[in-house]
Amino acid sequence: MRAAPLIVAVCVAAAPLAAQTRGAAQTQTQTPNAPRTARATAPTDVTGYWVSLITEDWRWRMIMPARGDYQSVPITAEAKRVADGWNPAKDEAAGEQCRAYGAAGIMRMPMRLRVSWADEDTLKVETDTGMQTRLLHFGAWKGGGRPSWQGDSVATWDMPPRRAQGEQPAITASKSGTLKVVTNNMRPGYLRKNGLPYSGTAKLTEYWDFHGGRNGEHFLVVSTIVEDPQYLQTPWMTSPNFKREPDGSKWDPSPCRASR
Repeated sequence: MRAAPLIVAVCVAAAPLAAQTRGAAQTQTQTPNAPRTARATAPTDVTGYWVSLITEDWRWRMIMPARGDYQSVPITAEAKRVADGWNPAKDEAAGEQCRAYGAAGIMRMPMRLRVSWADEDTLKVETDTGMQTRLLHFGAWKGGGRPSWQGDSVATWDMPPRRAQGEQPAITASKSGTLKVVTNNMRPGYLRKNGLPYSGTAKLTEYWDFHGGRNGEHFLVVSTIVEDPQYLQTPWMTSPNFKREPDGSKWDPSPCRASR
């Protein structure tokens, strides 16, 4: 920022000082700015509490699906074989009760999210259902290490293209941009609680779009694509919806459960 002009009354000696001040300001202006963090450059405030709006697939999301109910998911024969052998008691005994709460399945569960910044370049998404924590990393973070339920997530902001004067935006475009999240390195888990599997090589891509309502509400649509050549014949696409809540008074954490 340019220094404020110095007021010179009688003392002529103040002139060199003013010149030095202007020179320092010019030098500072020419110095490249330090890289800005993801938090500082976020086009919208995504933090706070969000609750699921079950606007699709009620029978599979609100009710425990029966073994063998795989409708609407393009599974392979191998996936059917694995799912037909689903045994929740066995999962509990093996400490695998969180298989349905991994990154590829958790966002479709009825739940609340608590979104905050873990640090300046990491967005933290906590779920009260299953008590899971997703870390969405911006920048040059590459991940690695042992696979986990939530995997390694890399996030970027996709901003809407500039429009010519008078041009109308696309109907589906989010005015605040789209948060794109790509997740790999996940432990094998379930797409549904009835044992419908995804493998450790599955890839999850999400597009988080934030929209405003007519009465000041805030909505989130997470367009989700799961790719898994081992268990899916084609990518599986869903779009869970959320609504922002005013506070965390309804936040109610509960642990993973293999069955109901």
